[in-house]
Amino acid sequence: MNLESSYVDLYMANMDLLREGVSDIINKHRSDAIESFNLLGIPTKKVEKYKYTNLAERFAEDFEKYFTPKHEAVDLPSLFTCDVPDFDTYKVYILNGFYYGDKKLLEENGVVFGSLAEASFKYLELFEKYYNTLADNQTEGVTALNTAFAQDGVFIYAPKSATLNKPIQIINFLLSEEDTFVQTRNLFVFEENSNVRVIICDHTLSAKRFLTNAVTEVYVAPEANIELVRMQNEHNLSTHVTSDYVQQNEKSVFISNTITLHGGMVRNNINVVLNGEYCENHTYGLFLSDKIQHVDNYANIDHAVPNCVSNELFKGVLDDKSTGAFNGGIMVRRDAQKTQAYQASNNLLLTGEARVYAKPQLEIYADDVKCSHGATVGQLDAEALFYMQSRGIGKRKAQLLQLYGFAYDVVQKVGIEALRESVAELVRKRLRGELARCENCSINCG
Repeated sequence: MNLESSYVDLYMANMDLLREGVSDIINKHRSDAIESFNLLGIPTKKVEKYKYTNLAERFAEDFEKYFTPKHEAVDLPSLFTCDVPDFDTYKVYILNGFYYGDKKLLEENGVVFGSLAEASFKYLELFEKYYNTLADNQTEGVTALNTAFAQDGVFIYAPKSATLNKPIQIINFLLSEEDTFVQTRNLFVFEENSNVRVIICDHTLSAKRFLTNAVTEVYVAPEANIELVRMQNEHNLSTHVTSDYVQQNEKSVFISNTITLHGGMVRNNINVVLNGEYCENHTYGLFLSDKIQHVDNYANIDHAVPNCVSNELFKGVLDDKSTGAFNGGIMVRRDAQKTQAYQASNNLLLTGEARVYAKPQLEIYADDVKCSHGATVGQLDAEALFYMQSRGIGKRKAQLLQLYGFAYDVVQKVGIEALRESVAELVRKRLRGELARCENCSINCG
């Protein structure tokens, strides 16, 4: 039996369980999605966008797959306490793909957030209008697989002019006594002139193999101002695939920052469509890898209309035998005049065995634009190291100063001050060779 058939059979055998606990609006997309997946399958290196990451190999491994929540005898808030000083957030917990705790939706200053499954019953019109409208089930096999199996995740709805003074923090925990496959689905809807910040934190709390396939749809209405920070800090036995689909409308601002501190294999897919004039998009990423870890960032920014601005900056620091990849595309469509689009991928290799593959791309069909792209792969500056050592700075400290200066270009883009300071400290720890995890976590998941 091939890989696609095994997942299709798994779907057919568990259809009743998949349909329980969610509304018909989610269920009605399943059959088309599983058909798409059966045609597309899990991408291999033969697929151009996945040229440097063989996901099919990981998806073919043997994992337990649960279709009802596992009620672990654990108190997540006490097991894991965020270490950021004075970091006041609205916390939402996800355990092995299912909402943890009371599923009653929360509301603050008009902003509603909580379980995707619960929200699918209470916000039928919103789900009918937005759910599965941005996700690409036609060309992305992992997204189609998620749509077919989606059961729970996080829903956020910010009505017109709603503002939250504190970020919403989504903490995804993986905790199991067995190797486990997890799929989460998120839907974020930000209406006109809303202002919300969201933090997604990914953590493993047990030394088992985990495979995560997460899809997030983000609708950003005119003049909304949204920031999304993703912190990935999982152990070497984990494989994590994220697929974000973002649509921006007139005069909106969307900032995303993906910080990958740790993980066995990580693939981040970021897809943004600038669908209204005078949009502003900033997409940033930083990954730090060692041992045989692999991190692959794919970002595609689609300028569909005129007068929009986008900035992409991704950086990587690779040690030991780790590998990385960046595949970034900027599409400027025929009518998207006055576009300004900038893209850069910068990488440092700390050993002769580390490898990184960078593929920045521009596809421009308009003639009145300002666009640039580039990629660099190099090593620490020997002359700068010599200069610092000649001024009394030890070699190791000089190296760390250079590395931190290189990484800080991305760290400083985090707009939430308390989080930015914590990320900076975690990056420093990671560069020093320490496990970058919150101090108060009682599980050493390295």
